[in-house]
Amino acid sequence: MKTIDEINEKIKNGKVVVVTAEEMIEITKDKGTKKASEYVDIVTTGTFGPMCSSGMFINVGHAKPRIKIGGGKCLLNDVPAYCGVAAVDVYIGATAMPDDDPRNMVYPGAFKYGGGHVIEDFVSGKDIHLVATAYGTDCYPNRKIETYINKDNVNEAYLYNPRNAYQNYNVAVNLTNKVIYTYMGILKPKMHSANYCSAGQLSPLLKDPMYRTIGIGTRIFFGGGIGYVAWSGTQHNPDVSRSPDGLPRAGAGTLATIGDTKQMSSDFLKGASFIGYGATMFIGIGIPIPILDEEMAYFTSRSDEDFWAQVVDYGNDYPNRIPKSICEVNYAQLKSGKIFVNGNEVPTFPISSYSKAREISMILKDWIGSGKFLLTNPVAPLPGVESGIKMNTLEERIPEVFTDSLE
Repeated sequence: MKTIDEINEKIKNGKVVVVTAEEMIEITKDKGTKKASEYVDIVTTGTFGPMCSSGMFINVGHAKPRIKIGGGKCLLNDVPAYCGVAAVDVYIGATAMPDDDPRNMVYPGAFKYGGGHVIEDFVSGKDIHLVATAYGTDCYPNRKIETYINKDNVNEAYLYNPRNAYQNYNVAVNLTNKVIYTYMGILKPKMHSANYCSAGQLSPLLKDPMYRTIGIGTRIFFGGGIGYVAWSGTQHNPDVSRSPDGLPRAGAGTLATIGDTKQMSSDFLKGASFIGYGATMFIGIGIPIPILDEEMAYFTSRSDEDFWAQVVDYGNDYPNRIPKSICEVNYAQLKSGKIFVNGNEVPTFPISSYSKAREISMILKDWIGSGKFLLTNPVAPLPGVESGIKMNTLEERIPEVFTDSLE
């Protein structure tokens, strides 16, 4: 057994052994789980994909005379921000749209600029046009301001994202006779395409499927800067079907995340437009997994062949909330460029970036190796283990994993 405090001491002393999740797969093949757990201290992960449930709080500072934007209206580059917080605190969501955007009245809508694009522009250091109106009070008499803000002249700006880093997800197909436009991208009719969204063997929560090391307070790579896990994410559902060793076979856990937007980089935070669906934002997240024992070495060494996802019809079943899976496939099959569904060959298309996920895992590895990034002990676990998914020890679940042949 190791502890996070002991691993942090190794980081400080320059003696830590940190590898990426891809590298851990090969190390374990060579050394086995027991020796790998003794040799490796930290495994880094990464993901880069669309995360709609995201947004930014900004304290824009006070005008002269003062204004109470709270309860009024605020536009950032013509995109509405939420003002029901306080005098000069606003929140802009990644999916917010300008009032004059035609949306899907011109079908399929283009959604060329939304909240995610505003946040990317802010992170890039661009000036953001702010227009705010208020009803006026004795202490905040101003009724309208128009100015420009940027990351250098606002008081604080931070991302608070209610749901990020999904632990596995659906594979989307379309069984109807027409093209459909979804948050999983454009889906061709008659199942002529299958879209998926996960880094698979690099994805953070797939490498800690039981939430043993990722919890509230975990320090993470977040949009090019440093952030933290703030809570379990919305729609967090650990009680999905799992493999005998505890790997989720469908969308399961999620994370609420927080981090200083001023530290972030537009290399790892991008506004995006999904035709016919809406605006969103791509975010890069990387999480270090401390190798506390042999079980964590096993989990972090699982490869794309071990992670399975459900193929779901987004033409009828998903929109009508029919809980049905056509079949399941693993990420090695998805990444091969084709899967077979009911005997039919279907081309596959990722809507997340594996190359960016790999880049994030490498950057995080460098940060830790250079002593720039220390691990944190979670102050509380994510919901899941306590709610019933905790199984027996890994040796009892799959005893064949722990054999001398793996040494």
